[in-house]
Amino acid sequence: MIPAVMPTYNRADLEFERGEGAWLVAAGGRRYLDFASGIAVTGLGHAHPHLVKALTEQANKVWHTSNLFRIPGQQRLAERLAKASFADSMFFTNSGAEAVECGLKLVRKYHDETGHPERYRVITCEGGFHGRTLATIAAGGQEKHLKGFAPMVEGFDHVAYGNLNELRNAIGPETAAVLVEPVQGEGGMRAASIEYLKGLRQVCDEYGLLLFFDEVQCGMGRTGKLFAHEWEGVPPDVMAIAKALGGGFPIGACLATERAAKGMVAGSHGSTFGVSMRETLGCDSAGEMDT
Repeated sequence: MIPAVMPTYNRADLEFERGEGAWLVAAGGRRYLDFASGIAVTGLGHAHPHLVKALTEQANKVWHTSNLFRIPGQQRLAERLAKASFADSMFFTNSGAEAVECGLKLVRKYHDETGHPERYRVITCEGGFHGRTLATIAAGGQEKHLKGFAPMVEGFDHVAYGNLNELRNAIGPETAAVLVEPVQGEGGMRAASIEYLKGLRQVCDEYGLLLFFDEVQCGMGRTGKLFAHEWEGVPPDVMAIAKALGGGFPIGACLATERAAKGMVAGSHGSTFGVSMRETLGCDSAGEMDT
């Protein structure tokens, strides 16, 4: 008999009652140092007092409002992320996969708006991981994720990670963008070289493509800078982030330059729960991040 929760996870026989900073406490009181961090999610640890306070206060004010209305907290967070990144604008989502999906739509819309609707294909890298939706498993191209979900969503061309020559050879008249993780997670914790990332920027500029970084796992301070690509000083046109963005609260975002986002107008995209408030990132009343 199938269990009430679909058996899609190969779970360990272990459950936790509470968390304290970098520690998880299991039933019975045994403590575990949490190296997984919810798979790069709990960047500030468990039960961080500032996050608990902020979320509790917000829950006692407004539980949810629609994106059909102005949301001051969302605007404040967007402005702070824009100030701290390459981006001019962003769309908030609930997860990393949704952030990547938004970016894929944005890429197509950009080329349609600029007179090249034939450009829709995206070059991605072998070993990549971009989420579990039909489009994002196709972008990743890994057989273990694709098996049983045929036909694969069309529009992705896979090349070897770190190989600029192979990438150049894959570019055709329908190519719209290059989607790359600056540091691959599923692919074996492989970090792209400075030369490779700089080469990607040069190739995209040369062929009129959008450079799309997936920093869902490697972003939000995980490499020592807010975003991994900042070590190389190579700004993308589009970027997906999530996981540690909310410190455990489900938030993702698709960031973009003004040029790349020119086609994202009213009605072009939407989300019921894609609402991010300043409290989720632990901002105090002055809008400053705790250190």
